[in-house]
Amino acid sequence: MSLKPMLGDWELPRVTQLETLEERALVELNVPGRAGNVYQDLNRMPTRIYVAGSVFGYDAGQDFLAAVREKYVAGDPLTFVSDIVAGTDVQYVVVQSLHIQSNAQHPDQMDYTLWLAESPPPPPPSSLLGDIDTGLLDQAGSLLDSAMGALDALEALGSVPNLSDPTVPLSGTLDDTSSAMDELGGAGAAIKGLFG
Repeated sequence: MSLKPMLGDWELPRVTQLETLEERALVELNVPGRAGNVYQDLNRMPTRIYVAGSVFGYDAGQDFLAAVREKYVAGDPLTFVSDIVAGTDVQYVVVQSLHIQSNAQHPDQMDYTLWLAESPPPPPPSSLLGDIDTGLLDQAGSLLDSAMGALDALEALGSVPNLSDPTVPLSGTLDDTSSAMDELGGAGAAIKGLFG
């Protein structure tokens, strides 16, 4: 097995130990009256990768610290290639934790440990409408366009009467009818006086 993992385009130096932690998210469900419990599988948790190594020499240590801290501080997902993740779905990782250690007994040696956490790219954004047939939306849009066109045509005709109150045109007619009835009432009294 090769212990030369690549984090992005950077080869991690002098790796002495690689480990992966893969686990499933299980929820334990108690079933009354049953011996034992049932587990619901909520899929797998993100894979974690443990990398340990050492760097020798002052200049090499400073170069290593600058490179690893740049990746840690950025927090961007990076590709990760190593034999230890062969057969897994791990493609991208982020540097979750970084531990640097020096010891006075070995002044030219710097030991490091990294925990990398799997960070898959987010899924592509989905449409707000999902799988809804948009043909209906097109038909509704054309119907709305037709209705708006009809309203524009009515407005172009000029003054359109208010059809909400049909008694407005009849109000003058009722006044004329009322005065005609008054005259008929006076004529009726005159005729009655002739025969009277």
